[in-house]
Amino acid sequence: MFDELLIATDGSDCARTATKYGLELAATYDADVEVVTVAGDADAARAVLDDAAGMAAEAGIAVETERLSGKPAEAIAERAGEHDADLVVVGRHGRSGVRARLLGTVTERVLRRSPAPVLTVPEGPVERDTGRAYENVLVTTDGSDLAVRAGPYGADLARRFDATLHVLNVVDIQAEAGVFDAGGVGSEYIERLTTRGHQAVDELVAAVDTADLDVRRAVVRGTAHDTVGGYADEHGVDVVVMSSEGQSNLAGQQLGTVAGRVLRTVDEPVLVVTED
Repeated sequence: MFDELLIATDGSDCARTATKYGLELAATYDADVEVVTVAGDADAARAVLDDAAGMAAEAGIAVETERLSGKPAEAIAERAGEHDADLVVVGRHGRSGVRARLLGTVTERVLRRSPAPVLTVPEGPVERDTGRAYENVLVTTDGSDLAVRAGPYGADLARRFDATLHVLNVVDIQAEAGVFDAGGVGSEYIERLTTRGHQAVDELVAAVDTADLDVRRAVVRGTAHDTVGGYADEHGVDVVVMSSEGQSNLAGQQLGTVAGRVLRTVDEPVLVVTED
C-alpha cells in the first residue's frame, strides 16, 4: 500500500518527530523514501536534509533528499504528484491553548492539496517509541462513501503491525439536529441515529479485508471530535485514520470539519485520506 513515501521537513522538533514516524513506516513497508524541504537559504536547506539523512542512516534506511523551491505547500503537493507518492508525512505543531492544536499553515495547506493521503504527526520527543509499536488503529466513519475510503488504510496498518482495528461511528446529536433542536429530540430519533451508526460501522468493515484481524466496533454518542479523542485515549489508539474532502474543502462540510477538529485536538498521529 505504501511503496513511495514523501517526508516533508523544516528541521523543527515537530518535523523531526514526523520524520522518525515516516522512516519507521518505510522500514515496515519496505518503501522508497524521499525527504524534501522548502527553504530559501541553500545552507539551511542542506543542514535540514543532512539531519534527516542522518536519522535515516541510523535506522538503516536509504533515502533520497531534495530541496524544493516555491511556496512550501504547493511544492510539497506537486512533488508528491510527480513521484506518485502513496503517503506524505508532515508534522503538526503543539497546542496553542488548553485544547486547540495549531496545524501550521503549511501542514493545513498540504492537507488541502496533496494527491496522496497525509500522515500528520503531533509534536513530541523524537526519542519516543513510535511507528514500530502500533497496537491499536482507529478508523472513523460517518457512513459516507468518502469515509469508507479510509477503511483499507486502517485495515492494512492493523495487519502490518498485528494491531487491533477499531471502527468508530460518533452519534453527534447536536450536529444532526442542530444546536437549537438537540435538547428536544426524542428517543426514537436518537435510536434511528444509533442504528444508522451501527450500519455505517458494519458497511465499512464489510468493505475491507478484515481476515485475521481483531476488529472492535463502536458507536458512541457525543460531539464528534471530542468523542474521537476520548475514544483514542481510552483505548490506547496509536494512529487515527479518517477521510476528509480534499482540495479547498478540508473545513467545508461535516466530515471535513470533524477531520480538522480532530487534527487540532488528538495527541496521536492522524492519517487523512482525501477524495480524488
